[in-house]
Amino acid sequence: MSNTTIKLQQKKVNLLDFTTEKLKDFFIEKGEKPFRATQIIKWMHQYCVDDFEQMTNVSKTLRSELQKFAEIRAPEVVLDQASSDGTHKWLLRLEDGNCIETVFIPEKDRGTLCVSSQVGCALDCTFCSTARQGFNRNLTVAEIIGQLWAAKRSLQPDAGNERVISNVVMMGMGEPLLNFSHVVDAMKLMLDDNAYGLSKRRVTLSTSGVVPALDRLRGEVEVSLALSLHAGNDQLRNKLVPINKKYPLKVLMDACKRYMKGKAARERITIEYVMLDGVNDTDQHARELIYTLKGVPSKVNLIPFNPFPETRYKRSPIKRINQFRDILIASGLIVVTRRTRGDDIDAACGQLAGQVNDRSRREIHFSRIEQET
Repeated sequence: MSNTTIKLQQKKVNLLDFTTEKLKDFFIEKGEKPFRATQIIKWMHQYCVDDFEQMTNVSKTLRSELQKFAEIRAPEVVLDQASSDGTHKWLLRLEDGNCIETVFIPEKDRGTLCVSSQVGCALDCTFCSTARQGFNRNLTVAEIIGQLWAAKRSLQPDAGNERVISNVVMMGMGEPLLNFSHVVDAMKLMLDDNAYGLSKRRVTLSTSGVVPALDRLRGEVEVSLALSLHAGNDQLRNKLVPINKKYPLKVLMDACKRYMKGKAARERITIEYVMLDGVNDTDQHARELIYTLKGVPSKVNLIPFNPFPETRYKRSPIKRINQFRDILIASGLIVVTRRTRGDDIDAACGQLAGQVNDRSRREIHFSRIEQET
């Protein structure tokens, strides 16, 4: 028997990979009572405990057995950077050596954690630093929820820090809907009262518009939706967000309407729109956006572009952003201009890069795509 085979046989099961229901099934297969799953979930996620011996309401026999075949292992924190505005960015190393980034943004009424779903990104949006890094693989459930686990452990009050994570956005590295099952299971844990207990309004998935997966999402887990739009006409969006070639605006907007059908009148899709100087920020672009969003319950989040090395894009001047905003508001749209946070540590929107062993050879053709924009 080879050493590799022995190592595979000895590899422990990471319990962070399980939702409560899947952990119940796991324990039943092991001959244990299903209520043990709830006990373990609480210890793991409510108290961030990764040592079975600390789980005092679990029998000694089960604790001993768990030590043999199971573990609780989140990604390793290798760097914790604090911005001058209070934003935190963690660089997390995965078991295969790749690194991802997770960001915490504190505000007066909330604390928002921005979570990654892939190592790099399978899409190639031209204004995003993550896209330039290329793509390696999807994250596991343990690697997704492990970001929340690690951040909570770092920020919990008994560590001398009173900041609390009240909101989670699947808006870090990667396109969440291209890692559908793992992202859904991770969000189920975020909503689980025995785990993180967040409300559906406080968990948001941000997508560039993978329509078939978007249609599946509501039937699997109910969360808030953000759409990475950035253009109100197909020609421009094809260049900025190339997946638009596969799912053009009409198809995408119809999917958004389906997603919102039957929801409360106050609920809206957040439309993310990065303001790029001279690219998508004219009065005509504003009017196109108004036309595109007609009939879609939405609120628009205008995002000043955050530069990164080797990009040719520039941030729209604040005067232009305000004029663009005013045109949208005059049409009846709800509009917010996002305040840039964490840009001094490259933690702002569009700046996350991590350390990716690129399997997509993205850098080879990235410059060509950008030059055509």
